[in-house]
Parts: sequence; C-alpha cells; structure tokens
Amino acid sequence: MFGRRQIAALVAEFIGTGALTLLILSVQRSTIGVPFFVAIAAGLTITIMMLAVGRVSGGYFNPALVLGFWTARKINTVTAVLYIAVQMLGAWAAYGLYTYFVSNSLQPVGGEFSVKVLTAEVVGTAVFAFGVAAAIYQRASMALTATMAGLALTVGIVAASSASIGLLNPAVALGIRAWVLLTYVLGPILGAIIGVNLYALLFAEEGTGSSLEEKKTVATAKPAAVTTKAATKKAPAKKKKPAAKKKK
Repeated sequence: MFGRRQIAALVAEFIGTGALTLLILSVQRSTIGVPFFVAIAAGLTITIMMLAVGRVSGGYFNPALVLGFWTARKINTVTAVLYIAVQMLGAWAAYGLYTYFVSNSLQPVGGEFSVKVLTAEVVGTAVFAFGVAAAIYQRASMALTATMAGLALTVGIVAASSASIGLLNPAVALGIRAWVLLTYVLGPILGAIIGVNLYALLFAEEGTGSSLEEKKTVATAKPAAVTTKAATKKAPAKKKKPAAKKKK
C-alpha cells in the first residue's frame, strides 16, 4: 500500500527529471546551445529541484545515480526500481511537452557507438556522482547538498562535452532522442557506480555507509538496549522494619 509520502516521492522524481530534461532540450536546441550553457542550465535545475523536493525523495532525478547508490546499499531495490520507472516517464513526458511547444518532432542525436563518447560519459558522470556522494556521506544539509549536486553536474557536463553531448543521465538521453545503449545509457551507469563507490570506499567515514537494512536493525535495537540498561540498575533497598519488642 502506497502512502502519501511514497506517492509524493515518486511524483517528485517524475517532476524533477522532467524539468531537467525540458531545460536541457530548450537550451540545447536553442541558438545558445553550447555545452557551457547546457551545463549551467542543468546545474541550476538540479539545485532548484533538490531544494524544492529533495527532502521528499532524495532528489536523484537520474537512473544512473539511483543505480550508483543502490550498489552502495543506500537505496533499497523496490525504491530504486520505482524511481527509475518514474524518471524515465518524466523524461518522456518532457519530450512530448517540448515537441508540443515547437510543433515538430525531434531527430535522433545520439549517433553511433564510440569508445570516446562512452569514456566521456563515464568520466563526466563519475565526477557528478562523486560530488553528490560527498555531500550525502558527509551528512550535509539539503541546501549544501543541492548546491554541491548542481556544481558537480555542471563540472561533469563540461568535462564530458569535449567528446560527447554531455548528458550523464539515461533518462535525459531518452528525452532528447539520444538513446544509445552502449554510450549514453551504459556510460552514465558505469560512471555513477564508480563515483559513488569510490567515495564510499575511500573517503567516507566509518559508519556513514551502512545499508538501510543495517540502520533499521540499529534503530530497532535501541529500545531493547535501553530496557536492558534500566533493568541492570539496582532496585532501591527496602527499609528493614524495626523488630517488635518482646513482652516481659
């Protein structure tokens, strides 16, 4: 059964991914569609959407990022599957909205498989995922996490744009008609897995990378620990009654 919070989280990922795809489409297909402006637009969109709904869903808006944190056991399997599904739907809805605005369908822009493009997408997404992982593992505030994610995405797109379109997001690749499995889908997934796990293994403090299942176990164990501690406290000594005087 889905509650209000679960539905809100799915809607947040749908809206966030859709907004990101629409902004990238709008800038990329405009007269200022150079990689730098695309990177700025994407970074600002991620920052704004994370500030708006990040506390509800986590603010991933990227199937590759979801898979990266899933491999690090920070997202459970059911949540990961649902997030990826609504993110893809959000990107597809953004494509439909954009084509409605411009009254024209879009031609595929992904090209064919290229090792350079794959490598660029891996490197760019790894930079982005590393930055997001740093904020999450350091337990930064949502404002700082959103800022870090926006800056990391901007830098990642600029880094990848020398050899690729610089999407770093399979959902966005679907939305802008760049769906090439071995470059704009596989590349971001590999990059996110590398970026998240690299930070988790080498730079995260011990205890911050525990799985959701482990955290639940710890949370449920606390009341028992408190009860045990309370039970070990010595009960107050009972006052002895004065012995009755013998009658002569």
